[in-house]
Parts: sequence; structure tokens; C-alpha cells
Amino acid sequence: MNGLRKLTGLSAVLYLGFVPSARADVVSDWNLFAILAINAAGRPAGGAPFLDIATVHLAMHDAVAAIDRQFQPYSVTIAGASGSLVAAAATAAHDVLVNRFPAQAASLDSTYTDYVAAHGLSQKDPGIAVGQQAAAGIIAFRSTDGSFPSQAPPPFTGGSAPGQWRPTPSALASMATPWLATVKPFALTSPQQFRANPPPSLTSQLYTLDYNEAKDYGSLNNSKRTPEQTDLAYFWAGNYLSVWNSTLRNIVSGQKLDVDKSARLFALANMAMADAAITAWDSKLLYATWRPFTAIQFGDTAGNPGTAGDPTWQPLIVNPPYPDYTSGANNVTAAITRILRSFFGTNEMSFPVTTTVPQAVQQTRMYQRFTDAADEVVVARVFEGIHFGFADVEARKQGESVAIWVFEHFLRPAGQQ
Repeated sequence: MNGLRKLTGLSAVLYLGFVPSARADVVSDWNLFAILAINAAGRPAGGAPFLDIATVHLAMHDAVAAIDRQFQPYSVTIAGASGSLVAAAATAAHDVLVNRFPAQAASLDSTYTDYVAAHGLSQKDPGIAVGQQAAAGIIAFRSTDGSFPSQAPPPFTGGSAPGQWRPTPSALASMATPWLATVKPFALTSPQQFRANPPPSLTSQLYTLDYNEAKDYGSLNNSKRTPEQTDLAYFWAGNYLSVWNSTLRNIVSGQKLDVDKSARLFALANMAMADAAITAWDSKLLYATWRPFTAIQFGDTAGNPGTAGDPTWQPLIVNPPYPDYTSGANNVTAAITRILRSFFGTNEMSFPVTTTVPQAVQQTRMYQRFTDAADEVVVARVFEGIHFGFADVEARKQGESVAIWVFEHFLRPAGQQ
């Protein structure tokens, strides 16, 4: 298959009493606070939390851009903006987080008050009003985007015909957040803009190859994986929101970016990941293809003599509650790694990635190219037993397309047409 043949809750109170490090900047600091708040809120599995973090960072970008005037705003133009960039960015992030997570308002307020005081900022600093305006603007702009609906849509459970997704053990849950497939994107013209081509038919050569690859390398027991491949699978089995934003913080610190550039990079990356998640969910809901778990247990029903079934087959990790095609993990990974390539104008950079999965023996891996990490996620999802290779490869194409669109059309240098 494409992949292997090519390359064989935290409590909200944790961010109280934060002491900023000398190497951190306000954007990285509030990225961490935001990730902690999102994780503490218990958002549903899948791509939905990327909407939260993108909204936070677009508010911070607009606040910084209004004062610094180096880059075009996303949604809010604030005339005559002045004051501290730190005050503006911190206020923007705080106000968006309180709006999205009102149950955490007391903790967020305390964190904000301590942060402003730690930076010697006056409550009368004009940057605070700029941050408030930036937050109010993005909150209003996204208020009718269709996300987190108060009345949930009917549960989606797929079908029982060969090839159709259906809930998988152990939860046997319906599809998580099917509404994400129709949310208004941040940058794309529609969720369908980069919709995937249909998956291969159950009797095609590609399906047969990828079926047997998932069966051999993704199984919990008697797998052909090496110990190193198993460790790679666990490494990339975690919380992609946390993993990639932690990676961004490391890169921003290592590259010593100014606040305006840091704000732009975080906003571009998280906007691209959010739209990549929306893109993945559009394809997932449309095609509703079964996971390897179901496909292999019912392989004999596919009408393909090359896909022998095994009713005892189990994946290495538990299946997330949504269809296989296309892979959300590969969509967001391709999106952020492509943004990083475009932002820095190179694929070559040494950077660390740290997993959130305790089972991984190697907790931090060093990469020399952004594409190296994207390559690994393609094969890791097969090793985990939760995706077919064609779902990973197609998702990577989608994520890259999303990122190219985002970078070419949004948050460009001031004055650039």
C-alpha cells in the first residue's frame, strides 16, 4: 500500500499561578492556557476542539495586528489601536475562552489577572480595549457558524451493508459531532471545497492491498509489526490538538519569533487544522466507510476473494467513533506541517514532537523535516489498526490543499493584495 511500501482531563486550576518563562511569549502562553481549558471542558472526540483553538488564535492575531500593523486582520479592523501587545493578546484570548467555556470563567479570570500583573501591565492599558474588541469581533463572526448546536442532530449510525461504517466496540457509539461536516469553515469557501474522491471499491486492487496490510500490521494480536512500529503507533495515538500545539510552542520558542509573527503562525496553523477537520468530517459523513475492525471481521461479505475475513480480529487501539474515510489525524497533520513549510519557506527544520500517550516508550521524537512527521502519521494510523492506508493518503492530500489555500488567502503581510 501507499503508506507502508513508501515508509515501512486536566483541571482548569492547573493554569493558576502560572509564571511565564523567559523564552515564552504571550501567544504561546495563552495557547497553553487555551489547550488546558479545552481539554478540561471535555469536548467530544474528534475534530471539534480545533474550532475552539482557532477562534482563540484568530482573536489574538487580530488584536496584535491592529497595534503592530504588520499583517492583515482576519475579521476585525480596529482603527487607532494602541497599547501593549501583551495586554491586547492576553485579553483577546481570555475573552474568547470565557465566552466558549463560561463554567471556567472564575479560573480564567484569575489566570488573566495574575498574568497581567506578572507583566507589570496597568488595567488602563489601551491594549486591553483592543483585545476586547478583537475578541468581540471574532465571537460575533463565528456566532452562526453551526458549531456545537444547542439541539443535536439525529444520531448517525451508518448502515449494515458491506463497506458501510457502523458503531464499533467498546462504546458502540454513534458518530461523534456529525454537525462538524457542515460547519462554516474559517477560510475555505465551503466544507466541500476539498472533498475527497470516492474511496476505492471493495473489489479493487487498492482496497485488497490496503485491507490485507491493515489486517497484517494493525492487529492487536499476532501482528507483523516490529516493536519499533508498535511504539510509533502508540506515539501517534494521542491528542492531536495538544500534540501539535505543543509542537508549535516549541518551534516558536526555538525560532525566537516576535509576537506579531508568533500570533500569525499560531492563527494560520490552527485555522488550517480546523478547516482540515471540517473537510475530513465532510468526507466521513458523505462516504461513511467502515473501519478495518468491521471490514476484517466481515471480510467474507465484501464479494472479494482477496479479503478473507477474521471474526476474531482486533485493532491495536480502540476505534474512535466516526467513519474511516478520510483520516482526521492525517488531515490536521498535513495541514499544520504544510503551514509550517510555507511560513518558514523550507521543509528543513529540526523540531521535537512529544506524545500524550503513556504507552509509548519514546515520549519525544526529533524530526529534521516537516514532511517526516506527516509521513509517519500516514503509516502510524495503519499500525494502530484504525485506518486503511487509502484513507490516510487521501486525507494528507486534503490537509495540504487546505493549508495552501489558508496561507495564500489569509493573514498576509499588510498592503499585500
